[in-house]
Amino acid sequence: MVTVRYRMVMAQRQRGRTPAKARLTAQDWADAALVAIGEGGLAAVAVEPLAVRLGTTKGSFYWHFANRDALIEAALDRWAEVNTEGIISEVEREPDVRRRIRLLFAEAVSSASADPLEVTLLATASHPRVAAALRRVTERRVEYVAGLFATLGFPAPEARRRGLLAYTVYLGHAQLGHAAPSVLPGEEEFGPYLDEALDVLMAR
Repeated sequence: MVTVRYRMVMAQRQRGRTPAKARLTAQDWADAALVAIGEGGLAAVAVEPLAVRLGTTKGSFYWHFANRDALIEAALDRWAEVNTEGIISEVEREPDVRRRIRLLFAEAVSSASADPLEVTLLATASHPRVAAALRRVTERRVEYVAGLFATLGFPAPEARRRGLLAYTVYLGHAQLGHAAPSVLPGEEEFGPYLDEALDVLMAR
């Protein structure tokens, strides 16, 4: 299970708003910016529309951020925090490494399928800030998955290769989930499909 906070953030993204507060935080603005990016790319990150969405004024924005680039940077950091570190923290509670790998991919795939943000960020990878964030997050994710394969007993080079392969499988699934969802297994077939794919990756 992912954290309650992660569930709340995802639900807030789906609704396109954050909970009412006496004073909005920088995190509220970052979450709202992530919603906007998922809906319309970086071009959708504009102070006035976000202020309307949050039910506040531009003054609230300038209380927390010097400019739009600072907000984009904070949003990308927030994405890494929730969609990478948050999920890793949750799956680390599972003591069995094979079940941990399955839980990781089940959570990651379902998250990417429900939220267009990840695919949208990949589509805007030419932007320097997005490119840097994608590089950091990709390196962290591949390193973590490689560590799981190393725990299974694979030598470091092979663990790294399998971690990278597993991550490319995830990215391909995420892309297809938004571009051509009809080619993917349905809800009832997804569990066996995931098990088979991971069995291949974990086979000695």
